[in-house]
Amino acid sequence: MKNTILIYDGSFEGFLTCVFQAFEQRLNVTGIYTEEAAQPGLFSTPEIVITNFEKAGRVKKGLKDNLDGGGRRQLYFSFLSELSGIELQLLEYIKLVFARNNFSSRDFGNPLILRISQTAKMVSREKHRMEAFVRFMLTKDEIYFAHIEPDFNVLPLILPHFESRYADQKWIIYDLKRKFGLFYNLHETNYISMDISPDIFDKNYQTSVYSTSELEFQELWRQYFKSTNIKSRKNLKLHNQHVPKRYWKYLSEKSSLHN
Repeated sequence: MKNTILIYDGSFEGFLTCVFQAFEQRLNVTGIYTEEAAQPGLFSTPEIVITNFEKAGRVKKGLKDNLDGGGRRQLYFSFLSELSGIELQLLEYIKLVFARNNFSSRDFGNPLILRISQTAKMVSREKHRMEAFVRFMLTKDEIYFAHIEPDFNVLPLILPHFESRYADQKWIIYDLKRKFGLFYNLHETNYISMDISPDIFDKNYQTSVYSTSELEFQELWRQYFKSTNIKSRKNLKLHNQHVPKRYWKYLSEKSSLHN
């Protein structure tokens, strides 16, 4: 049986279409990649997979019938990790689901199931941190804007939280790393892509984009934070445990806007 590399569009439905094709054609899949990440192999035949929602839906139904909610959550969260080789690992995971009559997503004696569970937990932690650390700023267009650069693709996971919590205002959360975002217009949320200036962190650029009242409030908050900080009680080790340094760029009180 020849080795096959599947190339897809990077979407979850595209990945599930790959799964369907692997089962339908009984392929010996040695890799599943997006077009950007595709790695040519000397002994593998590349095959482009076009996303098919009907086929993806059939795989979803099969998973719903054979995998509990926690397992399906682990599978989806792990996919959003975007870790190298995760698609092939998930294909093997799905093969296990369909091969066993009593598959358990908590069978951590199986190295693959344990790895998928651990990956899902990492993504879940990133999701909760983004929900906690995202900070909006009001633009002159009366839209609240926040930028993020998460390690994992958690934007689809944080959507329900922000739709529920900020239902009375227009907002955009933009992933600078993946170059797409969420735009809520008071009625629905859509995925968008924008040309974000590389000067987004520059003081002059921010002055031209954000409302005067917003910038004044941010400065007041920074001054308050600075005035309440007791140097003699500073414990950076503990502080970093609660608020890891890589999240500081999202927090107004740690911004360098006033420098």
